[in-house]
Amino acid sequence: MKIDAHHHFWHPLRRDYHWMPEDNETLNRPYGPSDLAPTLHQLEIDGTVLVQAAATVNETEYLLGLADVTPFVKGVVGWVDFEEKTDLVHLDRFASHPKFLGVRPMIQDIADVNWMLRDDIQSAFEAIIEHDLTFDALGFPVHLPNFATLAARFPEMRVVYDHCMKPQIRDQRAGKDAYLEWAEGISKLAAETSGCCKLSGLVTEADGGWSIDDLRPFTDHVLSAFGSERVMWGSDWPVCRLQSEYDDWHKTAMELTAQLGAGEQAMVFGGTAANFYQLS
Repeated sequence: MKIDAHHHFWHPLRRDYHWMPEDNETLNRPYGPSDLAPTLHQLEIDGTVLVQAAATVNETEYLLGLADVTPFVKGVVGWVDFEEKTDLVHLDRFASHPKFLGVRPMIQDIADVNWMLRDDIQSAFEAIIEHDLTFDALGFPVHLPNFATLAARFPEMRVVYDHCMKPQIRDQRAGKDAYLEWAEGISKLAAETSGCCKLSGLVTEADGGWSIDDLRPFTDHVLSAFGSERVMWGSDWPVCRLQSEYDDWHKTAMELTAQLGAGEQAMVFGGTAANFYQLS
């Protein structure tokens, strides 16, 4: 299968997308299956992984409902409150749904960089392992050391690092060194953990006026560090629309992986996601 390993659907009238700017016409509008289906058909993408965009259990229920009636959505990565142990009952319930894959706490929006290492939330990671679910690691380069520590604590947990851990490509373009510390952290994650990495979100971090050459050092490093069998492409649609339409980002990603063999490129654009998320 050709898989988009990371995209979103949302409806702002749900009022639980607290990060969404109300004055942003690109983001602050509904996005659903009918908006994405024609592009998937055009690009011959067989299935997708639908990822949470709100820190509420109710949004996960909403996404699972969409997945139930949308054949191309092969699975959902949802959310539960790690800080409320009673909330883990929702994880027990969601785990029985055939399209529920795992969870993603919105760590990038949490002020405490060390949040993931707190004693009071370790039971959530234990529950993820118990149910054989996945953990989408969402953060910035500053979180790289802590994700390495977390992976060492829970080596059995299936982890994927979202959006290449959001390297600040816009800073690199402005003449600041955003590459070295990020690259060292990525190399450590790849070498010392069994996690995968999502080739996604880079155009957003590059900001306006980006070129493929701005992205190439970052994608080359991820591919070299993790290998194609541990890298999965994702659109991050509709967030990617801030800087690129879906088909343009797909074309760019194909060019950035053109040096790979056909089998390796097939892993990046489907095989890795199918293996990691155990998609049929």
